[in-house]
Amino acid sequence: MAQEVSEPENNPPGEGKTLNRKILSLAVPSLGSLLAEPLMVVADSAMIGHVGTTELAGLTLASSINVFIVGLCIFLVYTTTAVASRQLGAGDRRGAVKTGVDGAWLGLLVGMVIAVVLAVGAAPIVGLFGASPAVTFQGAAYLRAAAPSMVGMMLVLAGTGAMRGQLDARTPLVISLTGAIANVALNAALIFGAGLGVTGAGLGTSLASLGMGVAFGVKIIKGALGARVSLRPEFWAIFGALKGGIPLMIRTLTMQIVILATLWVAASQGEVEVAGRQIAATTWTIAANLHDAIAIATQALIGFELGRADRPAVRALIKRTSAWGIGLGIILGLVIAGTSLWWPWVFTSDPAVLEAATLALAVSAVFQPLAGIVFVFDGILIGANDTWYLALAGLVNLAVYVPALVAVWRFAGSGATGLAWLWGCYCGVFFLARLATLGRRIRQDTWMRLT
Repeated sequence: MAQEVSEPENNPPGEGKTLNRKILSLAVPSLGSLLAEPLMVVADSAMIGHVGTTELAGLTLASSINVFIVGLCIFLVYTTTAVASRQLGAGDRRGAVKTGVDGAWLGLLVGMVIAVVLAVGAAPIVGLFGASPAVTFQGAAYLRAAAPSMVGMMLVLAGTGAMRGQLDARTPLVISLTGAIANVALNAALIFGAGLGVTGAGLGTSLASLGMGVAFGVKIIKGALGARVSLRPEFWAIFGALKGGIPLMIRTLTMQIVILATLWVAASQGEVEVAGRQIAATTWTIAANLHDAIAIATQALIGFELGRADRPAVRALIKRTSAWGIGLGIILGLVIAGTSLWWPWVFTSDPAVLEAATLALAVSAVFQPLAGIVFVFDGILIGANDTWYLALAGLVNLAVYVPALVAVWRFAGSGATGLAWLWGCYCGVFFLARLATLGRRIRQDTWMRLT
């Protein structure tokens, strides 16, 4: 592995460094790997947006389905990270490596099943949004071509969890950035060079994702051989990981329902609103991944300190990462506000879409500090593997959000103002609900379960 921790010494990573440096040593390389996927979406959206508004709307619907599925399977990252980092903190490096191997097998199996379902059912799945026939046609074309990417993406998720659990943030960075660069080149060639439009975007995503998955697989195999860990699938462990991932699947499902329901309301407002929402959502995702870099560092370090049964270190880490989350949110809010007038031009030249996106970006800027602290709190509980509470909190958050979304759907109207109300509902109501439920838990000590 790129970074090894000696088994006899059960010390925190980077002994002698300040806590800030420990956080940054994991957050900075994690940021690169996190930004790879949204940058791929930015590349797809920017290229297709200049092909046409209908094509961009279709891509929005189809890519949202892919994001939904990847989000639902994020337990492949989170469960592996939490379990492996605890094992590493307790001095069991071989156990941490084996956790990654079993996670990779599970990711491969899950990815193959998803790819078949998407390839066969692309048209009816996209049709669930109730968009116009032209938009649905474009979305189905993208989803069908991008279906094989699910095999690669599930391996990417499992591999990322395996590396992070062993406190190796560099490997995901290198593989993900390489894949993102390859995706841009492939899409440019297939969308414009081959004239394949949204189908070219889907094919480019599939090829890049499969390449990334293979790279993670090779890295996991090398690590297992080096640690003398068997590569043979242990199905009891694989299905145990799947069972252990159920609460995270519930938690993520509630979040993805929120995203898809918000998109459904945008689709009911019109084609312009869907395209404007895609620009705002893509920008929010980039910012969210910046926040998530801090959250990922928190996950790994929380798991490590809990493995060492160091309660004071856990509380110190919470205090410091919370400050990082709020501070980063303020900075991102200023950046988004300052770029909101010209950034939408990267995606489109349609005046109506530009107006809607600019106003939605202003809303995004206001709520960045709130997002920063929410992501940190989420990372704390994921690192502690407090998954059933996260599932319960997700259900509560969904119950709070749905009435607010219905009110926006009924009374906000359409156009730039309607989209602004819709986006404010997502960034404000939903994230305030998350802050309340996560903050309540973190103030207690029962989630620590020191070992």
